[in-house]
Amino acid sequence: MGKDLLPQFILDHYEVHEFKHACAILKNDFPEEWQQIIEVLTAFRLNRSDIVQPGGRKSPISEKIDSEFYERGWEEKSFDTAILIDEDEYKTPTHGVDCFKNKIALEIEWNNKDPFYDRDLNNFRLLFDLRAISVGVIVTRCDELQEIFVELGKGTSYGASTTHMSKLLPRVDGGGSGGCPLLIFGISKKLYVED
Repeated sequence: MGKDLLPQFILDHYEVHEFKHACAILKNDFPEEWQQIIEVLTAFRLNRSDIVQPGGRKSPISEKIDSEFYERGWEEKSFDTAILIDEDEYKTPTHGVDCFKNKIALEIEWNNKDPFYDRDLNNFRLLFDLRAISVGVIVTRCDELQEIFVELGKGTSYGASTTHMSKLLPRVDGGGSGGCPLLIFGISKKLYVED
């Protein structure tokens, strides 16, 4: 079980890491969201034109993935959380989630500074502990894409201190997401299209 629940296309085109039975939980308890994640990731292609296009608030790549989820009823979501001890209320703000549907939180980390992973994992941990989410999903990029970025003259834009798989996994292995089941997809070279 585990990652082998995913279709072969996903396993062949993404670097996949699963923690705490995330695949089984998604497939069995959240079949609609599971199917939508598979659909969006199967349809996604990493176009050369999106890489070379200057980013703004959000990169064209993140925007493309987000919009596919939004079309399927996912939404950007912020949570208003607090802890009540006797009559004293303590606000416990969380960061908004890129895509949320039916207790599944999904973040796209394409080219942010790598501390964004700490924020995402801590957010997943807290929201899971508060029973607001059941699974956290992160879509990011594989380290191997750096070769393509260098070839396209964008190597410095995608530097060593930005979000990519080798910056994420040590944080997860160190317990950054607590008990939250986690599924990670790394966009690989096999999805690259010279358009």
